[in-house]
Amino acid sequence: MKTTELFKKKTTLSFEVFPPKPTSDESVIYKALDGMKDLDPDFISVTYGAGGGANCGKSVQIASDIKNKYHIESVAHLPCIALSEEDALTVLESLKNVGVENVLALRGDITPEIVPNGRFKHASDLIAFIRERFDFNIIAACYPEGHSESSSLEEDLGYVRKKVDCGASQLITQLFLDNDYFLSFREKARAAGISVPIEAGIMPVTNKAQIERMVKLCGVQMPKKFLRAIERYEHSPEALRDAGIAYAVDQIVGLLSENVDGVHLYTMNNPYVARRICEAVKSLFEV
Repeated sequence: MKTTELFKKKTTLSFEVFPPKPTSDESVIYKALDGMKDLDPDFISVTYGAGGGANCGKSVQIASDIKNKYHIESVAHLPCIALSEEDALTVLESLKNVGVENVLALRGDITPEIVPNGRFKHASDLIAFIRERFDFNIIAACYPEGHSESSSLEEDLGYVRKKVDCGASQLITQLFLDNDYFLSFREKARAAGISVPIEAGIMPVTNKAQIERMVKLCGVQMPKKFLRAIERYEHSPEALRDAGIAYAVDQIVGLLSENVDGVHLYTMNNPYVARRICEAVKSLFEV
C-alpha cells in the first residue's frame, strides 16, 4: 500500500527504526521490531543506516522484512547526495522487487565522510528522478524550524514546495520540541499551496546524549519547560527517560487536538519507549 492513502481514512501513527552498523549484531533491529509489531503502527520507516552506501543492503532487507515478514507497511529512506544514477536505480529496483512501495527521498547530511557524487544535489532532484521512472509513493522531509542551511523559513518552504511539485505526495517533519513551530509551519505551508499530508516527527528524548546530538545536528530549539525537566532529572537516567516519554506524550496530545495529519515516532529502536507512548495515546488516534 502507498502510505499516502492512509491519510484519507485516519490520523496516522508511524514509527522510524534504523539498521545496525555494519559491524554490529543484526539481531538487534529484529528484537526491536518484535517488540513493536503488536503496537500496530500504520507504517514503519527504515533509515539508510549509519554505514551509508555500504549499509544500504541492510536497509532494503529490513524494509522488505517489515512488509513481508511483519506485514506492516514499510518506507525506505534514500539519501541521494552520494549516489550515482546507477546506484539509485539499483536500490530502487531492489525495493520494487521486494514489494516496498514507499520511499522517503532525502538529500542526506553533508559531512567530511560523505563524498557528493554530483548527480543529485537536492532531494527534489531524486524525487523527479523517481517519479519519471517508478511508481513509488514518494515522501519528503520538511523542517518546522527551517533547514539549517536556509536563510529563512520562507526560503525553506520554497524548497518544500519544489519537492511536492516534483512528485512528493507526503511530508514528514524533522523532530521538534515546541508544537508552536509545527503549527506555524503548517499554516505557512498551506498558505504556500502545499496541500499534501504533513506528519509531525516526534522524538522522545530519554538520555542526555540524545540532547547533545539534537543540538549539534538539528539546531532544535529547546523550550523552557523541556529544559527544566532535563535539569531536574539529568542525574537519574530512569527519571529522565520517564520525563522524556511524558513530554512526548504531551506533545502528541496537543498535536492531535490541532488535527494533525499524523505522528511519526522516532523510536531509536527502543520498544519500551514506543510501547509506553502508544499505551498513553493510542485511543486518541481512534476518535
